[in-house]
Amino acid sequence: MMQDTIAFIGGGNMATSLVAGLIADGYDPGSLVVSDPDGEKRAALAERYGVRTLSDNAEALSGAGVVLLCVKPQMARAVCQGLAAARGERLFVSIMAGIRERSIQTWLGGAPPLVRTMPNTPAMIQAGAIVLHATPEVTAAQRNQAETILRAGGLTRWVEREELLDAVTALSGSGPAYFFLLMEALEEAGIGLGLDAESARLLTIQTALGAARMAMESTDSPRELRERVTSPGGTTERALRVLHDGGFRALVASAVAAARDRSEELSRLLAEAP
Repeated sequence: MMQDTIAFIGGGNMATSLVAGLIADGYDPGSLVVSDPDGEKRAALAERYGVRTLSDNAEALSGAGVVLLCVKPQMARAVCQGLAAARGERLFVSIMAGIRERSIQTWLGGAPPLVRTMPNTPAMIQAGAIVLHATPEVTAAQRNQAETILRAGGLTRWVEREELLDAVTALSGSGPAYFFLLMEALEEAGIGLGLDAESARLLTIQTALGAARMAMESTDSPRELRERVTSPGGTTERALRVLHDGGFRALVASAVAAARDRSEELSRLLAEAP
């Protein structure tokens, strides 16, 4: 792994998870620097991971080959504009939800190489689904570098059009909440059928984990896996028929489309915000 210095602008949960993942993958903590205005957060990061911490964002860029923008979307404009003078031609990687590449590059005062990413919350335990898009200024070597860094948070995939990140936001960005809702409903159903709360919870979680592992480790599609565990005339078939008759697929499609539409709306609002 290249040991270029990586600067994190913002030391929140996602930045911390990537720092932890990089170090676990063998990255030298001395090559990681985190800038954050919160002194307690800086002290905790330095003590736990041995990284260098600063309160000045522009100073953090000094000597860094890659800069990760890990601040809240509402802070994006001010933070990027504050980095413009020190921008250089280093690679920037944004994990700021909803902030378009054009806005980031404009606020940085030019067109530096930029990779925009959409991680989801399981990246905080190195089990995320992380999608990346590169601007034309990004070289092949920089694409590899960005992917290596983000892979510390989980699975990585590239899209060739930035607008597809709105679909990614709807599918995997919001996706954990969909599964949590299903798990919540299954728990409640189990309790309603007489199971104690702890058993209902543990059985639900283990079933979700087992199904996910089967889907990940199998070459079969989810449809094929579903058909394999659905015996004709059996209990599973009857349950699935109820979901089908209730419009389950159409409801899921509508929900994901609604999330995509909201992602597009929020991106426009954030771009227009002063």
